[in-house]
Amino acid sequence: MPCMRYDLFSGMALLTVSGISKKINGNAGVNNISFMQQPLQKIAIAGETGSGKTTLLKMIAGWMQPDGGEIHLNDEKVIGPEEQLIPGHPGIAYLSQHFELRHHLWVHEVMEYANELSDEEANELYAICRIQHLFNRRTDQLSGGESQRIALARLLTTKPTLLLLDEPFSNLDNIHKNIIKKVIADIGEKLRITCMIVSHDAPDILSWADIILVMKDGEIIQQGSPQSIYRQPVNEYCAALFGDYNLIDSKNAKNFAAIPGIETNGMDLLIRPEQIIIKTTNRNAVAATVQEVLYRGSYYSIEVLVDENLISVYSNSNQFKTGDKIYLSLKAEDVTYLSC
Repeated sequence: MPCMRYDLFSGMALLTVSGISKKINGNAGVNNISFMQQPLQKIAIAGETGSGKTTLLKMIAGWMQPDGGEIHLNDEKVIGPEEQLIPGHPGIAYLSQHFELRHHLWVHEVMEYANELSDEEANELYAICRIQHLFNRRTDQLSGGESQRIALARLLTTKPTLLLLDEPFSNLDNIHKNIIKKVIADIGEKLRITCMIVSHDAPDILSWADIILVMKDGEIIQQGSPQSIYRQPVNEYCAALFGDYNLIDSKNAKNFAAIPGIETNGMDLLIRPEQIIIKTTNRNAVAATVQEVLYRGSYYSIEVLVDENLISVYSNSNQFKTGDKIYLSLKAEDVTYLSC
């Protein structure tokens, strides 16, 4: 079956965001943000609540007017709602986390309204969104995850070039979360639609994104591959967004100077729990005392004390118990140095 195809405009950026700013209630909701997105490049935007993620996404979609800067899709300016009667851009589909379906309609009625797809294209879209079995239900009989996929499929009947998803994994159980993850992957791979996601769900965006933009107070403070964002966060804020970490202050970091390749130089050390190696001897290692062992399902989280620092270590072994003396080591490349 042939897929719906979209021009990739190879050799040029699909989306260009240039110096976009927006004040919210007198404060900088988004401040002078610039970046580009290539065709089929998967970009995720992460940040704490109030960091400006959704505001940025709404401006890209043409649903919110920037105070300054410009947005272009395929070299065509994205016009804000103050510059046109009907907000939005025909080449951009935006699914808000607060989407709504009209109540008491049949699902097939929702999907048939203003649908210009051929039967073959429509059937392909319905299969990708996993909604064929829902057509004989009313919208008030759907779960949250089912409603989300119906709303998404409805947007995709317009054949957008760019799909913007605001917190698509929020408030979903694991079953529906896994389904929507597969749907989003298929939208990019089979429909050839470029996607951008706003999410605070670290495991999902780390495994999906090509590029992650980290926002704080309306600004991008770090951007890069998921691997670089996770392994070399620029500060504690960025580290905390993407999982557990240990921050060892410069005073106690000297304990780790015995490990080859680690030079503290008055810096704090940031280390992920899974990067710490448990050893049975003190050779090139730091002595520690087990304080607590927590079962996490696929691994054990071991809380250990190194002088005054409580440190988390992950292990697949359940051989450790409170009071055990163990030794910790590291690879020098797994340590991130932060200014005090």
